[in-house]
Amino acid sequence: MNTTPSHTTPTPASAPDEAGPALDAVSLTALRAPAVRHLLALRAEHRLTRAHVHTTAQCLNVSDRTVWRWLAEATTTPATTAAPGARRSGRFEITSELRVLLAYWHGNASAVHRELLARARQAPAPAISPSPPADTDTDTDADASADASADASASGPAAPSPRPPRSALPGGAPLAAVPLLDPVPSLATFLRAVRRDLTAGERAGYRHGHQAARAHDVFATRPRMWRNEVWEADHVQAPLRVDADGTLVHPFVTWFIDCATKAITGLAVTPGTPTRASVLAALRSAIVPTAPYGPFGGLPAHVRFDRGRDFLSRTVTAALTTLDSDITVLPPYSPHLKGSIENLNHCATTMLFAALPGYTPTPRKPPKQPPRKRPDPPPAGPPMTFQAFTTELLSWATWWNTEHHPESLHGATPLQAWQTDPTPLREIPAADLWSFTLEDDARTRTLTSHGLRFRNRSYLADWMTGQAGRKVTVRFMPHHTHEIEVCDPHGHHLGTAHLADQATDEQLTALRHARNTRARRLRADAKAAERLRHERFAPATTPTPALRLNTITATEATRELSRYEEADLTALALPDLIPPAPPSADWATPDSLKARARPPTPNLASAPEHHDQETTP
Repeated sequence: MNTTPSHTTPTPASAPDEAGPALDAVSLTALRAPAVRHLLALRAEHRLTRAHVHTTAQCLNVSDRTVWRWLAEATTTPATTAAPGARRSGRFEITSELRVLLAYWHGNASAVHRELLARARQAPAPAISPSPPADTDTDTDADASADASADASASGPAAPSPRPPRSALPGGAPLAAVPLLDPVPSLATFLRAVRRDLTAGERAGYRHGHQAARAHDVFATRPRMWRNEVWEADHVQAPLRVDADGTLVHPFVTWFIDCATKAITGLAVTPGTPTRASVLAALRSAIVPTAPYGPFGGLPAHVRFDRGRDFLSRTVTAALTTLDSDITVLPPYSPHLKGSIENLNHCATTMLFAALPGYTPTPRKPPKQPPRKRPDPPPAGPPMTFQAFTTELLSWATWWNTEHHPESLHGATPLQAWQTDPTPLREIPAADLWSFTLEDDARTRTLTSHGLRFRNRSYLADWMTGQAGRKVTVRFMPHHTHEIEVCDPHGHHLGTAHLADQATDEQLTALRHARNTRARRLRADAKAAERLRHERFAPATTPTPALRLNTITATEATRELSRYEEADLTALALPDLIPPAPPSADWATPDSLKARARPPTPNLASAPEHHDQETTP
């Protein structure tokens, strides 16, 4: 019967692999040297096993391969035993010259390594004077070389050596910019140095530009203030097209957000490109605390936006200055400085626009990509109307303010954060707000019997009856030319005036059709002209000059040139056809101008007498 000996030692249980280090990094580094010396002692006694190395690696929080490397370095270089794993001075590092090459190759580290290898191969070999072989042909070869040198000296100066190539690799950097390394590190060592010495942001910047490096930056978070302390404003284009009076357009949303409570204080929707009128309309809805935005409103202390032309317009700047709000204009290409409104734009795209009909995801474009020339494809289904889109957007804004729980509010909704904030509001009556958000004409006009003349148009209103000859001023919403607001010179509002001879809907439709027809004809003519300018060249497989393929006959070329010459009126002018009359004899005229004048007219009175003398026999 098989029995287990009593003297058999049980196998100790191995330590769990997931156990973390119990000491800090400084203590673990200090324990490296004693651990390596102990392992070397075990190796000298021929008692070193993999279990010892594995246990040491777990205690020092490194891998087994690292401990084996420390033992190999200590065996070959005993001086490294005092500081295993310490940084060596002879380690390959990325220098400033290599950084320039990485920028030249747009972050392609393998291409830089190939160029370093090519540069090392093209380096001149060190001069070595070998001893002549011990055979009888040595003197003969020396005499032949001497004769060849003598012949070359007699025939004249030596021919210049061929010029070295500009670059070692096709499309590479000049040789003067490539450092000569001796020896050139391996590709693995070079890539490891790039990952070690360059940050992720620097590698992304070399590859895609400085804007791509911003994704790896660290930004601070602004401290939370109180309501109406800071507002942020921006435009966002909805990635879909809506039906606006029979035309498919991209709607733009202009809105303001309170940075403290994350509440949408006001917005305006524009079917097409927004203008400063969009900013003024959104600002008016943000200040007045009425529906559909709930109790949010009041005058902001600071307003922050980017360098858009609409926000920097004189009208918007004057309105905010009149409302006693400080304006902060952010530097270009810095969306991280207005994170609240940028986060709102992103949330609107993912939470609302993505679920609407006709949504088209915006592709990620590399920096500074030229805009698309082809129009957007038509939507697959019937598009939304502009009114339906505005209804959905206002409903979503109400949901955002009353039911959404932003992470920065710690479980509260923007409405709850607004109502619990005790900061007093600076309000302005709605009846007085319109005057601050309208553009001033800065001119004094006179009411006539035909109404009020503004920008070569006539405006009428019923309240103008009996007030002809009164001095008034005009305030208006930009691009809203169908009506204007009329005030007296002191700023008191008199009433609204409407366009007198406004065209009917049928006339506007016919005019729009005529304009579209003319635009299509002009585009067709421009496309035909571009086809005439288009140059086609033959493909080449060898380095040859470019060969044009637009061959025409001499008759076609003469016909086309004559058509252009007839259209050029300057070519038809003949300023030197009739030379000027000769100057008077008492004028001090240069000889060069005298030669260009026509000869003097002969005296007609003496001509018959001279003729008689010649014909008299």
